[in-house]
Amino acid sequence: MQDATPILPKSHIPVALQDVIHRMATVAASLQTRIARDGLDEVLDELRGQNAGGDGQKALDLIADEAFREALTGSAVRFYASEERDEAEEINPEGAYALAIDPLDGSSNIGVNVSIGTIFAIYPAGVTAEESFLRRGRDLVAAGYVIYGPQCCLVATMGEGVQKYLLDPESGRFRLIRTSIELAPKSWEFAINASNYRHWSRPIRAYIDDCVAGTEGPRTRDFNMRWVASLVAETHRILSRGGVFLYPGDSRKGYERGRLRYLYECAPIAFIVEQAGGAATDGIDLILDHAPRSIHERTPFVFGCAQNVARVSSYHDLPDNETSALFGSRGLFRS
Repeated sequence: MQDATPILPKSHIPVALQDVIHRMATVAASLQTRIARDGLDEVLDELRGQNAGGDGQKALDLIADEAFREALTGSAVRFYASEERDEAEEINPEGAYALAIDPLDGSSNIGVNVSIGTIFAIYPAGVTAEESFLRRGRDLVAAGYVIYGPQCCLVATMGEGVQKYLLDPESGRFRLIRTSIELAPKSWEFAINASNYRHWSRPIRAYIDDCVAGTEGPRTRDFNMRWVASLVAETHRILSRGGVFLYPGDSRKGYERGRLRYLYECAPIAFIVEQAGGAATDGIDLILDHAPRSIHERTPFVFGCAQNVARVSSYHDLPDNETSALFGSRGLFRS
């Protein structure tokens, strides 16, 4: 995997992590090219099976998983945990790190040419996979995501700010274009799947009601709503222009803890967002203070601009008979 010309600059990457990140970036660049040729050489959104969480696996899910797993063989990664694998694997007994990954996030969007991505989290390796992964998100040493779209970007943090790298399609290499991404403290945009409104808890419904009520509601301000159904795409938009993302648990069977996985989706995104000056919670408590009990554990997830995230938490402190954190009773979704 060594190359005389690195696929991305080494600045801002600790020496111990440079080879691992280089390998990840190399796979990401190859996936961007393969995705661009979807339908010409192969059909990447073909359903192939189910993963451990019961979600459908597309061809590209499995292709990406195998590519990252193979690329990390012989690296400093000791344990590899993936959304597409039932259990974590030991791939290098001498490795210093444990890497958890969602190889292809947003696979429902593959066939409709909407941005998809890869999310990864790097922890210090323990003696066992359980010791390595079933720990607080605060123990992360690095995290990042790749977004495959009109542009292919690698956004990563090693615990000292957030950097953004852009893939140059001519050279096939990533270039550092932002050395420090910083989120605004608040925003007037939110992202949630409103079709699930009837299943949400009272606090989440009240928060969204007050946003949707706009200038006529207690917030006295119009909001924009977005929903891409790709965690990477939602994160990239929020890091670019602010906002808040909500994927709460709800009353449906199997959705009590939401549908996003803590280890390789929520924890790494939370680490990135906090490093950019934002906040990330399970709706109430900070995500990174939690430790999962299994590698595929799910959690509700709220992240984005710090003031917006704090406001969502405040709605959970209301008495049951109150409908708004601003003591308003308006709600356009309410009958």
